[in-house]
Amino acid sequence: MNTRFSDKSVLITGAGGGIGLEVVKLMAREGATVIAADINENKLDPAVAIAEEFGADIFLMPGDLSNGNYCDSLPRMAYDHTNQLDVIINNAGLMRRGNILNTSDEDWQISMSINVESIFRICRSAIEIMTQQNRGSIVNVASCWGLYPGPDHIAYCTSKAAVAAMTRCLGRDHAADGIRVNAVCPNEVDTPMLRSGFEMRGFNADSAVEQLNQTVPVGRIAEPREIAETIAYLASDQASYICGSLLEVNGAKPVY
Repeated sequence: MNTRFSDKSVLITGAGGGIGLEVVKLMAREGATVIAADINENKLDPAVAIAEEFGADIFLMPGDLSNGNYCDSLPRMAYDHTNQLDVIINNAGLMRRGNILNTSDEDWQISMSINVESIFRICRSAIEIMTQQNRGSIVNVASCWGLYPGPDHIAYCTSKAAVAAMTRCLGRDHAADGIRVNAVCPNEVDTPMLRSGFEMRGFNADSAVEQLNQTVPVGRIAEPREIAETIAYLASDQASYICGSLLEVNGAKPVY
């Protein structure tokens, strides 16, 4: 049994979502103490069940990432529960669709607040703690669309491009502090968020996912488990020389 995260404290945002729950499962299975954050505490019930299944300790810290004070305090609260802070997974995010002409102020502001500012604040607080420990790993969830912007998603693409740039800056600035900062950049992933987005636009989710599958050279879009495995690799000591990197997980599919 793999125990890459034995005796490690792992904070996961968006822990109740499709990718987040897979990260919780992997970390719990591999011995981590999990600190699970999500805006909806009820969405964390499955995370608790997963942790119990694997006999892992779990602490719930629900809250709204658009609240700067919550973001600032989250790493410190996690540290106070476990007396260490080894891994941060900035997984939470949202997608607002539209070109600049149909992107509202609210679309833009919430995209920047959740996708960018929350990560900035959590990283700033976490790096202060990790510097004192002289160790730590942070994995941000960016997107292929932040590296190669696709059409009609200006707020989403811009926010994920900011995450990619932030990751590279932090990786360079804090490597000498024993802190590795990297990002995973998925393309489409078969998550509830993806499917609900299709349904909101009046599409049949199963049919829409099948059409997406046909656009990917490997024959299908990613499963949440596959993104979680990539996140765990970057977070683990197996990736000890990877720092300030952006790892694309795209099934060989170009954005354009």
